[in-house]
Amino acid sequence: MKKITIALLFLTGLIFSSCQRNETVQSISEIELFNLPYGKFEEQLSTANLNSIGNIQFGIEMRDGFFYLVDGYAKKIMELNSYGDLLTLFYNEDAEISDYFENSNLTDKSIHHEISYPFDYPGKITVDSKKYVYTVCSIPRDRQEKNDDDTMLYSHTILRFARDGSFVEYLGQQGPGGTPFPYIKNIYTTAKDELVVVSSSTDGAVVYWFSNDGFLKYMIPVSKKDIPLVKGINDNSDVYLSIEGVIPDPSSYKIYVQVNYFSSYVDEDSKVQSGINYIQTLLYPLNVEDGVFEEPVSIPPYEESVVADYSRLTYRIPYEFLGVTKSGWKFFILKTDDGFNIEMIQNESQRILRRHFNANHNEILFNTMTLSQDGIITALYLEKEKARVVWYRTDSLIDAILKN
Repeated sequence: MKKITIALLFLTGLIFSSCQRNETVQSISEIELFNLPYGKFEEQLSTANLNSIGNIQFGIEMRDGFFYLVDGYAKKIMELNSYGDLLTLFYNEDAEISDYFENSNLTDKSIHHEISYPFDYPGKITVDSKKYVYTVCSIPRDRQEKNDDDTMLYSHTILRFARDGSFVEYLGQQGPGGTPFPYIKNIYTTAKDELVVVSSSTDGAVVYWFSNDGFLKYMIPVSKKDIPLVKGINDNSDVYLSIEGVIPDPSSYKIYVQVNYFSSYVDEDSKVQSGINYIQTLLYPLNVEDGVFEEPVSIPPYEESVVADYSRLTYRIPYEFLGVTKSGWKFFILKTDDGFNIEMIQNESQRILRRHFNANHNEILFNTMTLSQDGIITALYLEKEKARVVWYRTDSLIDAILKN
C-alpha cells in the first residue's frame, strides 16, 4: 500500500474543536421497544452466566424495523418485530430446543428452521436488504486450521441463509465452502448487499469484501506498518499506535481505520517508564480499489476534568468507533458513569454532534449496540430480571440537520 506523509495534521483537529466548544451536550431519550424473559423456550433468551470467562455470545442487528437476536448459548437466532413478536426462529440441529420442537404438538412450524451445520455462534450478525441473514460461527476444533508459521488460527466461518429457511450455506475466505477466517471482529453488509468481514491479524486486521453472490471481491490487509506517517507524531521514537475500529463505508468502496496514538510516560523522579499517555485519534479512509489512504480526520476525545488538592486534572479518553451511515456520518461511543456518550462526525461538512444516553449500569449486566445505515442506534441490554431491546433515534437528529 502506498504511504503518504501528512504535515500539520493537527489543524484538522482544530477545525472540529472550534465547531464543538460552545455545544451543550444534550440527552437523547431511550425508547424501549420490547423485553424478553430468560429461559429455554423459543421466545426467551438463555440464562447464561455473564460472569464466566470468555466472550458473551449475544448479538443484535436491526434492519428496516425488524430485529435479529443471536443467542449463542441456545444456538439460535430470532427475528422479531418492533413489538417483540417472534417471526422466525433459526436453530442449530444439536441445540436443546430442537428436541422440544421434535416432541411438541405445534401445528404451525413454518417459522422454525433447523440449521444442519454443527457450529457455535459467538454473537455477531448482519442482515442485507433481501433479508439474507449472516452470522459468525466458530467451527469445531478438529476442523480449524493454522498458517504455516503457527501464528494465525483459522477458526471462524460465516453462515448465510434466507429468512424463509430455503437457503443455507457457509462462506469462507474465498466464498462458499472456502477456507475458514481468522478470528472475526465483526461483519457488515453494504447498500449493495455486499458482505464485509473484518478479521484480526498479527499486527492489525484483514478485511474481506464479497460481492452479493458471496464470492471474494477484495482482500485488504490493514497493518501498522502501512499506516501513513504523521509529521510531529512519528518523529518521536517513543510514540506508538494502535489500530482499533476498522469499518466499511456502506455506500462506497472505502474502509475507515481508527488509529489511536500513545506515548510512553516516564516518572520525573525515578526516570522509569510508569505508564502511557494518550495523544490523539485519527480516522483514515482507505480506498479499497487502489489501496491508498486518504487524508485522515482527527477525532476529538472525551475530556473530563477532576479537581483534587487545589489543582485541576483533565483526562482525555478516546472514543470507540461504532459505525458509518449512508449519509457519511461517523459514530463514536464511550461508556460513562451514568450512560453513554455519542460523538457523531461528518467531515465533509465539518460538523460534530455530541449527545448523551442515560443508562443505569448497576442494572445492566451486559450490553451490545448496533448502528443502522440510516443512523439508528439499537441496544440489547441484559438485566437481572429480563432482557430489553431499546433504540435511540439519532437518525431524526441527523435528518433535522440535513434539512437545515
